[in-house]
Parts: sequence; structure tokens; C-alpha cells
Amino acid sequence: MRLLERMRKDWFMVGIVLAIAGAKLEPSIGVNGGPLKPEITVSYIAVATIFFNSGLSLKTEELTSALVHLKLHLFIQIFTLAFFPATIWLFLQLLSITPINEWLLKGLQTVGCMPPPVSSAVILTKAVGGNEGIVITPLLLLLFLGSSSSVPFTSIFSQLFMTVVVPLIIGQIVRRYIKDWLERKKPPFGAISSSVLLMIIYTTFCDTFSNPNIDLDKFSLVLILFIIFSIQLSFMLLTFIFSTRNNSGFTPADTVAIIFCSTHKSLTLGIPMLKIVFAGHEHLSLISVPLLIYHPAQILLGSVLVPTIKSWMVSRQKGVKLTRPTA
Repeated sequence: MRLLERMRKDWFMVGIVLAIAGAKLEPSIGVNGGPLKPEITVSYIAVATIFFNSGLSLKTEELTSALVHLKLHLFIQIFTLAFFPATIWLFLQLLSITPINEWLLKGLQTVGCMPPPVSSAVILTKAVGGNEGIVITPLLLLLFLGSSSSVPFTSIFSQLFMTVVVPLIIGQIVRRYIKDWLERKKPPFGAISSSVLLMIIYTTFCDTFSNPNIDLDKFSLVLILFIIFSIQLSFMLLTFIFSTRNNSGFTPADTVAIIFCSTHKSLTLGIPMLKIVFAGHEHLSLISVPLLIYHPAQILLGSVLVPTIKSWMVSRQKGVKLTRPTA
């Protein structure tokens, strides 16, 4: 019974495993030109659906009020969009001389380029009782890995505009007219996007398993798994040290937001983005693997660390109250 409850709670993780297994069993269904027609249904319709859904669910009024915490958001954005990808790039220069699969290493760079998810980072932050951090999504993939893309930049930008920007704006416009209904009914936006994302993952791996020239060695996979956990723990510790310095100006609640929002990466944005930038690339699935590993790893680590971080935050907040001078 507990197993069923756990599977129901983590249905998306189970879905990822089933999607990859299904692609392995019958890859012909989801390949380009196959019955699902992913070159249309995934590249355009599925990706646009995810971002239209994001536009509907995005509470612009909360974004406006969040700008009050300008210093907090500036720190998170600089760490996420500059320090994180640059550090990963430097680290990969060392790893490039190792026998680790080069496409998995490129996938590790894409992880560094991703923004934090609205879902897990915010949920874990709220679980502890901290503040929310909001990060603007960059196109760092083109800066670090543009040369690996087989699609012209103009084509990438036009498809990003049509399948990401336009649906997001339309979603926001529609939200203005049905805001009260959305607040009352509370549609399962997360479940809808996750379900569409499973279809994208399935078709991505269908292309892989239908290509006999692609081989993933277990040694590289195990090393990437170890590297991902090490990166997450190291960056969480680093953000904790930065944000708790005496002259940092951050509250304990701000530190919690920084730890989670600066180190978590978005699978919902990442997979569709990779699908656009590396459209038709035979190694797309291998490039996607590190991000698929990073997602459950960040949730697992976050869940384990929540009690400890919450205990630290409560004790620090009590300490601050005790040291405040009484009038």
C-alpha cells in the first residue's frame, strides 16, 4: 500500500522510466515520420502547450511584488545565469580529457544553462518557510553549445519565438480574462505540463533507440550520476556560505530561497528547449540524460535536507529576535 502511495506521489518519475522503456521496446512509433508525427506534435504543439500552460499559471501580480526583494533576486540570477554555467564550463575542460562520453558532458553543460524550476525550488523553499526567488530564463545554450547545434540560429530563434514566447504571452492574456475562474477551480497546471513533457521524452528516446550507431556505456553514466550529486551538494554549500556571511544582508529565509533556487534546474523548460536547439540531432537523447538525472537528484537531495535547513533557519531567526534591542 505504501509503495502504491509513493508511486502515486512520484508518478512523474515513474512516467519518465516508463517513457524511456516504451521507447526502447517500440521506437518506431515516436520517431520522426512515425505514427505520432513528433516533428509536428512535439516540436510545435507539445512545446507550445507547455508554455501556454505556463502563461496561464504565471501570477504576474506576484512577480511584481517580488521585485521588492531586488538584492535577493539579483544574487540568484547572477549565480544561476553566470556563475553556475561558467563554473560547469571550466570543470568540463578538465573532464574532456577523461573517457566520459562527450555527449553526456555536453548534456552536463546544458544543465548548467538551465534556470530553476518554478515547481520544486519553490515547493522546497515553502516547505522550509523561506521566500521565493524568481529567475529570468536565458538562452545560454546558444552561447555555450551553439556550435553543437545542427539548426541555424535564425531558425532556432524563430521557433523559440513561436513555440515559447507567443504561447506564454497568449496564456498571460487569457489569464487576465479568466483569472477568477482559475483561482476558484485551480486547474492542475503542473500535471498537464508534466504529462506533455513525458511525450517529449518518449519521442526523444525513440529517435535514440532507432539509431544503431548510438551507444551509452555504463561507466560514463555512473560517473555522470556521481558528478551531478557532487555538483548539487557543492553549490548548495557554496550558496549557503555566500548568503550567511556577516555583511551579506540576507535573512535566514532569504538564504533558504538562495540555496534551492540557485541550484535547482528546470526539466520542464529544459527538455523542450533542447528539442528546439538540437532538433534532428542524433545525440539529442544523450545530451538530455544529465538533465533527466539532475531533476530527481535535486528533489531527493532537497527532501533529505529540508528538515536540517528548517531547523537551522528557525534557530537563526530565534537568535535574531533575541539580539534585537528592546524599546
